[in-house]
Amino acid sequence: MSAPVASPSVVEVFADIWCPYAHVGIKRFVHRRWAAHRDDLVLHVRAWPLELVNGEPLDADHVAHQIQDLRRQVTPDLFSGFDPGRFPTTTLPALDLVNDAYTLDLLVGERASLAVRDALFERGDDISDPAVLDRLRAALALTPRDPDARRGVLTDWAEGQRRGVVGSPHFFVGGADFFCPTLRIERDDKGRLIQIDSQRFEEFFARCSAA
Repeated sequence: MSAPVASPSVVEVFADIWCPYAHVGIKRFVHRRWAAHRDDLVLHVRAWPLELVNGEPLDADHVAHQIQDLRRQVTPDLFSGFDPGRFPTTTLPALDLVNDAYTLDLLVGERASLAVRDALFERGDDISDPAVLDRLRAALALTPRDPDARRGVLTDWAEGQRRGVVGSPHFFVGGADFFCPTLRIERDDKGRLIQIDSQRFEEFFARCSAA
C-alpha cells in the first residue's frame, strides 16, 4: 500500500518578476526544499507589482547593475541569459499569467512563477511581449488569459499592503514574516556589498519546515 501524500504546506511570498533578489531567494528556497526532501512545501508567489508600488517601471540599467553585483559576489550560476536590451516594459501581463495558474492549482502556479523568472533572467526573453507569454502559457498548458486576472494581481497588492510588505521578496509562513531572508545587502563608499545570509535563511527554512 502506498504512503499517503502529505497535504501541501504553503509558504507565501510577495514578489515581482523583474526583481533579481526575488529570483535568488525563490531559487534558493526551491533548492533547499529539494535538499531537505520537503516536496510538501509549496510556494504561493503573490504579486507585488513594483511599477505600481513605485509609480514607475524598473530601470533596465539599474537591474543590470544589481545582477552584475549578484553574479560577481554570490550567484555566478544565475542570470546567465539576462539581456538588458530585452528588459520588459511591464510585468503586469506576466503577473496575470501567474495569477491564472494559481487559480488552477498551487503547483501549477509555482511552476508558472519559476517559468516566467527563468524566461527573463536565464533565457533573456522579454516577458512583456505577448508572443513570449503565449509560448509560456502553451508550455504550462494554461487556458487563454482570464479577463479578470488583473483583479487578482491588484488583490495581492492590496493584501501585501495590509500585511506590511516592505519590498520584494517578502515571505510569510507560520505567523512570521521574513523580508529577503537569503541576502544581506549593504552599501559603502565602494558600492553594493551582497552576501548570502546563511544563518537567517536557515532560520526561515526551519520555520517553513515546522509550519
